[in-house]
Amino acid sequence: MSSVNLIVGSQMGSAEYVAEQLSDALNNLGITTQLHDQPEFSNIDQQNTIWLICTSTYGAGDYPENLISFVEDVAQADDLSELKYSVIALGDTSYDTYNLAGRNIDALLTQKGAIKVAERLELNILDEALPEDTALTWLDSWITQTGIK
Repeated sequence: MSSVNLIVGSQMGSAEYVAEQLSDALNNLGITTQLHDQPEFSNIDQQNTIWLICTSTYGAGDYPENLISFVEDVAQADDLSELKYSVIALGDTSYDTYNLAGRNIDALLTQKGAIKVAERLELNILDEALPEDTALTWLDSWITQTGIK
């Protein structure tokens, strides 16, 4: 792997901020990243990269608005068996639809044949730790699991 494409689904900015912090940390380790805050499926490399999707859940378990067309394009793809990915889901455990967007995109990518390189990280915004701090702590194990470095 030579790079990480951070794909952001964010309605209020929390997932975007987490992705930005991860991008900076990966860059500081010499890992090339590209941040997609308005992701377009056809413009994101699928080979020699890992997609790290960082999304919140909006409303009643929906995708954030900026991710909807991207997800629709993924759903139309025939074969994503060359694609490696991971998901970070942000949500609030006081809702029945906790992290549903992250869980759904994870299931969709698996259904399309993509290869999950690490288990989904689920962040609860009600935790005492800031979501970006938890994600940054998790990043070392993710790098080891993916073999990106």
